[in-house]
Amino acid sequence: MKLLIVSSLAMMVSNAAGFAPSSSSSSINVRSSPSSPMSKVALSMSTVSEAKPFAKGPRIILNQLPVLYVYDHCPFCVRVRLALGAKNIKHLIHFFANDDIATPTNLVGKKIAPIFELPEDNFVMGESLDIIAKIDTDERFGTPNQILPASGRKDIKAWQKSVQVLLRTLQRPRYVATGLLPEFQQLDGRHAFIKNHQLPPYEKPEWKGDGTDENPGMEMDAKLKLYAEAMAADPAPLIEDLNARLVELDDMLYGEHYCSEGGFSLDDVDLWARLRSITIIQGVAWPTKLRTYMDNLSELCDVPLYDEMAL
Repeated sequence: MKLLIVSSLAMMVSNAAGFAPSSSSSSINVRSSPSSPMSKVALSMSTVSEAKPFAKGPRIILNQLPVLYVYDHCPFCVRVRLALGAKNIKHLIHFFANDDIATPTNLVGKKIAPIFELPEDNFVMGESLDIIAKIDTDERFGTPNQILPASGRKDIKAWQKSVQVLLRTLQRPRYVATGLLPEFQQLDGRHAFIKNHQLPPYEKPEWKGDGTDENPGMEMDAKLKLYAEAMAADPAPLIEDLNARLVELDDMLYGEHYCSEGGFSLDDVDLWARLRSITIIQGVAWPTKLRTYMDNLSELCDVPLYDEMAL
């Protein structure tokens, strides 16, 4: 019975994502609960006393609001959203459709995100860490250097690398299957993502090709089928593995407000931006400290999580 339910749900979300060439653009919204019995017993081994939360300054509103161009799912874009939110800078967010090449190309010469625009300066720039450095050193945006530099921690970087394949397998099909993320509101956007983002165990050259006759890349119908199969598969074994990995990360976390000792830093900007997409996976058991960390920074920086649309 469980397998039938999983298969039925996967079929519905596959149709929403346009995994089949004839699918419609309807969408599904499935509510997810962030708490579970497992999360309540996943205790951290850390004995560090809790630090005070980041002190957000007064609201900063320029006469001409900065504009941030992003994809909602993109962790590099989320980095900048976190920084703007922590510094309490009012800004406009422009969500690119995933197949929109013209708009970013007109802004910076190529299809990238994020892109930051200061209309009052006639200034446009890309690259997430460069944008953060800009807003954290410009006195118009409050006290300079509020965001501490990266600590260089190797344990968190190693953890991120260790879950890369696991997260690609779980997250990428769900991004497009929800039909709710702004960059995937239309079928063209969803298909553009599937065309360019491989699923494990495939590597990018095998998936996309290199433009030559010898390596043209995988046919689009084959990619759509693989995405549909990924959604149809029972995710339980992968989620069980992910739950164990999150317990490992919970033990590395300094506290509920910062991942590293000293305060809010680029460590948090990078880590939280990557962890956010895990909330699109239904059934994940978050350890208590790590889940509180996710909720605290979501509120501080005004960047929502995906729990309400998790699949």
